[in-house]
Amino acid sequence: MKLWSDRDALDRQVEEFTVGEDFRLDQALVPYDCLGSIAHARMLGRAGVLAEGEVADLVQQLELIMAEAARGEFEIRPEQEDCHTAIEARLTAELGKTGAKIHTGRSRNDQVLTALRLYCKAELAALADAATGFVAAVRGLVKSHGKTPLPGYTHTRKAMPSSVRMWGTAFVDSMKDNLKLIAAAVKLVDQCPLGTGAGYGVPLDLDRKGAAAELGFSRVQTNPVYAQLSRGKFEATVLHAATQVMYDLNRAAADLILFTLPELGYFSLPRRFTTGSSIMPQKRNPDVLELVRARYHVACAREGEVKALASNLISGYHRDLQLTKEPLMKGLQNARTSLSVMTLVFAGLEVDVPRCRDAMSGELFATAEVYRMVEQGVPFRDAYLAVSKKFD
Repeated sequence: MKLWSDRDALDRQVEEFTVGEDFRLDQALVPYDCLGSIAHARMLGRAGVLAEGEVADLVQQLELIMAEAARGEFEIRPEQEDCHTAIEARLTAELGKTGAKIHTGRSRNDQVLTALRLYCKAELAALADAATGFVAAVRGLVKSHGKTPLPGYTHTRKAMPSSVRMWGTAFVDSMKDNLKLIAAAVKLVDQCPLGTGAGYGVPLDLDRKGAAAELGFSRVQTNPVYAQLSRGKFEATVLHAATQVMYDLNRAAADLILFTLPELGYFSLPRRFTTGSSIMPQKRNPDVLELVRARYHVACAREGEVKALASNLISGYHRDLQLTKEPLMKGLQNARTSLSVMTLVFAGLEVDVPRCRDAMSGELFATAEVYRMVEQGVPFRDAYLAVSKKFD
């Protein structure tokens, strides 16, 4: 069974090519497609397309499928293409003609969009929770060691005095900006496309606002062409928020790789966070930080992939958009898992206070000496030149 055909068999190689990885990726969408289908069934009931008993039967079966999926027991076969077909096939097998009615008033286009919007809202909420957890871990470090001095660097050379507080709260402030971006992405995707059909509406009087409210959306996407234009654009916005999270983690990881260098030793990683060498028994490596640093570039690539796939398309749906699903899902997962591991790193980070204090060498205070002279009435440039001679 396929949602788009009732007779001619598709060439096997073509079928495998067009299906791609959707039957695997869509395991994550099963609960969201079921929720969308429940709201759709109830909307069809209000429109008089389904009888009250039919709605109840469909809702019961969809809830059973959700329970199966939660246990990892709901199967999507490659020949079914995606979760949407697999779910409808189950409904038809269990409920006969009632199951065959579920697709009335919708296209797979708005069905997929609805499931993806619900998925994005849930994943963004989880990303925000993970970012909040990271902020708490950094604040914990600052609370314990905030007064510990730390050299500040420019051009990877000692520059001016800093502290664990100044360094740590910089990442707190930046991650709080990311939380605003995540909230903006949530607000953008919080639009219900259910009922827009293939992109040009459905010739039925459907209670779209009621379905949107049931699914937890704040509003509907009224223009059906806009619903299709937003696919790819919304995913890119979601990934941009995730990429900004990864940007901060990249910079934090780069700092910690430097600051945990044995020659500096301001911080150290617990042994349980480091890996060994296959040939050098003395080595302990910050692989976790290197991978976080690298994963930012993977995040950028996925954001760029989605933007590229969605560009140069005329309005309306195109199968190209199917390929935005994988980078979306993997991009969100990448940011969430990276936040989780960096939260562990900051919570377990050890600060070598004596090494930090010993690193506060005289040149760090050169600028302060210049300004003490300025306060005494010496012109800035004269004071600058006078102090600079001490470091020739």
